[in-house]
Amino acid sequence: MDYGRPLLADRLAAAYAAGTLRGGARRRFEALLPAHAALRDATRAWEARLMPLTAAIEPEPPPAHVWTRIIASIDGRADAGSARTPRASISARLGFWRALAGVASIAAVALAVLLVTPGPATPPIVVVLTSTAAVPGGSTAPATFVASISGDGRSMVTRPVIPIAVQADRALELWALPSQGAPRSLGLISPNGATVIGRGAALKGATGLAVSLEPPGGSPTGAPTGPVLYSGKLDL
Repeated sequence: MDYGRPLLADRLAAAYAAGTLRGGARRRFEALLPAHAALRDATRAWEARLMPLTAAIEPEPPPAHVWTRIIASIDGRADAGSARTPRASISARLGFWRALAGVASIAAVALAVLLVTPGPATPPIVVVLTSTAAVPGGSTAPATFVASISGDGRSMVTRPVIPIAVQADRALELWALPSQGAPRSLGLISPNGATVIGRGAALKGATGLAVSLEPPGGSPTGAPTGPVLYSGKLDL
């Protein structure tokens, strides 16, 4: 496989940076990085695009029961004839694993910073798409999507502020709204997680973004067919 092909390198790097490349595929990608400059460059670019999104996410410590299960799992490997671990020992181990998790988080952030291309980067453009209609599923709470567009306008990441309930026979489609002409589809987006979109050309000349409710495969006509649920202004 030719990892020097820009399109292939960009797709793999996007999946890696977004966390959708998992398991053996993720390990293979990491093993390839030292030998392929194209993969390293694409990864740096995607890390630079996605890194600003982490600033909007509040840290969430794992619940206490998660740590308790980790300790119970470790204790389960001990010799069956040994005595149960005293509570004080469990507390000490909890402290150790929490500290280790903190170190791992710092290391992950440091790795992301190292991957970013040195020098000042063009800041991303953040667009907030607010609800324009009733939220699918009957929720009355206000809902919004956040779209983070890379400084070069080539890619975008969308994420709902609160997961949206969408019927099984419906999907959410994102549209670029030009000042003149028909809306341009940017593809389907997730109602409950991040979606990476590499449609820079479709964003050219757009003055807004909108999300419509469509059939599972997206609009069959190339234009919005369902209600527009979210919209926001865009100034590239």
